[in-house]
Amino acid sequence: MNLHEYQAKALIAECGVPKPYGEVVTSLDEVARVADKIDGDRYVVKAQVHAGGRGKAGGVRLVSGKDELNTAVREIFEMERLVTHQTDEKGQPINTILIESPSSIKEEYYLSMLVDRSSRRVIVMTSTEGGMDIEEVAEKTPEKIIQIEVNPAVGLQAYQIRDLFFRMDLPKVLLRQFVVVVTKLYEAFMKNDMAMLEINPLVRTEDDKIICLDCKVSLDENALFRHPNLAELRDITQDDPREAEAGKWDLNYIPLEGNIACMVNGAGLAMATMDIIKLHGGSPANFLDVGGSATEERVTEAFKLIVSDSNVKAIFVNIFGGIVRCDMIADGIIKAVEQVGISIPVVVRLQGNRCKEGAAILEKSGLSIVAKNDLTEAAKAVTDIVA
Repeated sequence: MNLHEYQAKALIAECGVPKPYGEVVTSLDEVARVADKIDGDRYVVKAQVHAGGRGKAGGVRLVSGKDELNTAVREIFEMERLVTHQTDEKGQPINTILIESPSSIKEEYYLSMLVDRSSRRVIVMTSTEGGMDIEEVAEKTPEKIIQIEVNPAVGLQAYQIRDLFFRMDLPKVLLRQFVVVVTKLYEAFMKNDMAMLEINPLVRTEDDKIICLDCKVSLDENALFRHPNLAELRDITQDDPREAEAGKWDLNYIPLEGNIACMVNGAGLAMATMDIIKLHGGSPANFLDVGGSATEERVTEAFKLIVSDSNVKAIFVNIFGGIVRCDMIADGIIKAVEQVGISIPVVVRLQGNRCKEGAAILEKSGLSIVAKNDLTEAAKAVTDIVA
């Protein structure tokens, strides 16, 4: 689950990490209240969306005076949606704007922490090339990226942070601060079950202070049951509406660009289903996992999600009956097709628990449902339909 910059900064600030003072506004009427709390007459205005590249898209501005501040906030709100290189052509909706006090930047660095699945450890990554896309740095100057692994048994150690510091060849005057800031960032990372924490840039100010100028956080959704307060920070307006709707029914849904919709129970089976569609020349329209305990209600909601995509020309239902019974799924498919009013072809492949009974139910339904027992035959059937 991604957080907005202001939400991410609030979490690291709780652990004592230094950041610029700032507050968010949701309308032009709130600007004066926030401006009065910031010393000086210069302000940083930042659109709050779940995407990088905001500055290049006009979503981050440095202004002087309250008149310029009001103009910048009004213009950003009037954009309504921010389109960056990380969004689609529609962009992300702008509902809040962060107004911060500016910092006197002397140098910019990069720092991130993330869970590395291959090593099963937290990786701390740093670079002196702050303010740039880390992907570009990795491609052009990979030697400038330094990383260490954290042993989960002992946590991030001070000597590891000092090692990062000296390998970055930073000014010695920053050593103590650097150790403290990175230690507190790791504390925030672990305390809140983050999957990714990125500070870009981590800046050295003119008076040799270290401040986190920007902050991105992605939380581990599987750990949100431990943090009900963090779950409430989700901004569903930043998610694909279909993904948000799927979440209400515990459906795992990811829209793709093809025209064959997939409804499968199990993530591994879903991946295999998409692969075999591609193998036979088709293109999946989505990843949709209804889970191992699929119910008639969830199957109906899954069909509603599928047909909400105008690109879908056929539906491939691939169910393995382990915990769930295939005859129950067949009943659910029939009722869902009737209730949703699906007019496009539906190909169903059932295997496992009571699959023969499920196939018989589909054949007797009188609906335009093609039932297949073999996965290859089913994949060929659905790809032939849209060919």
